[in-house]
Amino acid sequence: MKTPANPTVVYGAEAEWVPIPVQAIRGRGAATAVPHRFERDVREAADDGWNSQARLHPEKAGDRQEDGCDPGDDEDLWASPLSPQAPATRVHLETARSALSANDSPDIFFELSVNPYRGCEHGCTYCYARPTHSYLNFSPGLDFETQIVAKHNIAEVLRHELAQPRYVPRLLNIGSATDCYQPVERELRLTRSVIEVLRDARHPFSLITKSSGVERDMDLLVPLAAQRLAAVYVTVTTLDADLARRMEPRAAAPHRRLRTIRTLAEAGVPVGVSVAPQIPFITEDMEQVLEAARDAGATSAFYTVLRLPWELDALFREWLQLHYPQRAARVMARVQDLHNLSDVQRAAGKTYESDFATRMKGSGLWADLLRQRFAATCRKLGLNREREGLDMTQFRPGLARGQGSLF
Repeated sequence: MKTPANPTVVYGAEAEWVPIPVQAIRGRGAATAVPHRFERDVREAADDGWNSQARLHPEKAGDRQEDGCDPGDDEDLWASPLSPQAPATRVHLETARSALSANDSPDIFFELSVNPYRGCEHGCTYCYARPTHSYLNFSPGLDFETQIVAKHNIAEVLRHELAQPRYVPRLLNIGSATDCYQPVERELRLTRSVIEVLRDARHPFSLITKSSGVERDMDLLVPLAAQRLAAVYVTVTTLDADLARRMEPRAAAPHRRLRTIRTLAEAGVPVGVSVAPQIPFITEDMEQVLEAARDAGATSAFYTVLRLPWELDALFREWLQLHYPQRAARVMARVQDLHNLSDVQRAAGKTYESDFATRMKGSGLWADLLRQRFAATCRKLGLNREREGLDMTQFRPGLARGQGSLF
């Protein structure tokens, strides 16, 4: 049946198929379970008119998303039968076969990573890791933030890998793909178990998070930092609490992340701030974020620009249409500018350049201007003057095996 250009709810013999309007879901970054790229079948929900607000008030069926309203500010929206219910989070336990992931990308500062979880309940709409959920037969949309996979044996596997005679210590980061202190960490404490293994082996590491949950492991981090074995990076994308709530719905509020930076710094833990990703016409307060982080105690900073691999392109466009429809086209055009795409690439629907040389910082005029803003602000604030070096010489593989040490 042909879908009308401007669907309206009609009943009786002339009834037409009507797609259900996409609406934001409170507490979730994605609004739909977008099909992943390996699926053979694609389904689309349709309103059959039963138990539907559209049946009673068809003139109101789609106007709420068109005006760009924030569902968090409109309780009536969530009372409507048309409104989607926030899906519950489900945790799947996985038996990991390996804990360490090697990185050979020249644009990333660490060489190894450990990710205790797959998927992230924080629900950041821009997360570049979303498409990895497709390999698990989950949607990069809602499934990424509601179907969390926890590697319950990751500490044991990591201990085994560190104890191998051929293992050589390298820069290691915890939580590079999905946040290692997302809500499920409160109960499972997998990140804490990983830190305990690294502590036992005296292996240096850094971790990155948006969560104040890192403060629960201060008893581990503070003594390790004093031995130059640990550093922490906190992501603060914006100081705008309303924007953060829409863009990173289940992460800590910006002011809470700044308090975490202060808590870490005052305890002697080297702490840096990530102002990533930079999204044109959305995150426009980079200088203010850097200043607030410096005032809280951060001594280093870095940024990346928005990149939209695979299904993330459609997901982010959907989020823009729901929350900032008036500027959606302008945002996407500037994202393409940041990656210096040609007219031919734009016409083909390409959004960003994925090569190692330019994907993180972009290229061209607009990327250069952003780079200059960041560098000038860091110079003014005294950020990045000294790089915190972690000490690789303390690593003892025998300690990872539970053996004693003479040193």
